Amino acid sequence: MQRQRFIIRTIGVATAVALAATACGPQKSESAGSASAAPSASAAGATPEVSASTDDKPSASPSASASASASPSASASPFPSVKQIMANGDESEQVRELQARLKQLKLMTVAPTGFYGSKTTAAVKTFQSKNGLTATGGVDDATWKKIQGASKKPTADELRPPTVNEVDAPDPRCMQGRVMCISKESRTLAWMIDGKVVSTMDVRFGSENTPTREGVFNVGWKAKDWTSTIYHTPMPYAMFFSGGQAVHYSADFAARGYNGASHGCVNVRDKGKLSALFDQVQVGDKVVVYW
Repeated sequence: MQRQRFIIRTIGVATAVALAATACGPQKSESAGSASAAPSASAAGATPEVSASTDDKPSASPSASASASASPSASASPFPSVKQIMANGDESEQVRELQARLKQLKLMTVAPTGFYGSKTTAAVKTFQSKNGLTATGGVDDATWKKIQGASKKPTADELRPPTVNEVDAPDPRCMQGRVMCISKESRTLAWMIDGKVVSTMDVRFGSENTPTREGVFNVGWKAKDWTSTIYHTPMPYAMFFSGGQAVHYSADFAARGYNGASHGCVNVRDKGKLSALFDQVQVGDKVVVYW
């Protein structure tokens, strides 16, 4: 009996030590293509965490390596007789080009992300309706040819604009109380109080292998100066909301933009804006991460 108690205590100590590890930092192996496709990326952050909880729903973090032909939604299209080149749920460089062309046509306002989401679907439907095409929201050969004919080949800046992203429409869960409202589609964080936007900033997210979790969370704790205990990278102005995942400033994001990714955290590249936000956010404030 004493031996069993000793083993139990030993296991308990080992578990506690493991849980004390914190993670965050830029992905070193991310290429320009895969990172930019990640609506982006963030770094895994600092609070006790061994692995993602089974209750978590890992996000399908965009990856440029995902083929446009592997459309998870094409087979479920309400128009199965039309072969779609791109459709809701796809992630690819071709989707990025589509979004840049739709932005030229003033049918989209957000920067291209490479992920085919609700905004892209709506923009395609509008284009199809205006051009005598069946408004499926997906891109078939006829739609793609018309879009190409109505627009020009996007420049590098149009595909990956250096400008600040336009804020997405707030998720309904962001409309009450004090909330960091984080959109993966527009790659923005909006600090909101009682439904009003106080400040906004660009963000990036985790890669396909270390996705930023989606859902409703709360700020568990804050640390103005923090260094990842796993990746040994600085995480200034860290606000932890889900295990080791946090909103924090990233010098790598500021330097490389979307040509990089995090290990799960929500990276911010504007240090001044985040510093001001850090002073306003309180432990317990809501965090909503959504597509």
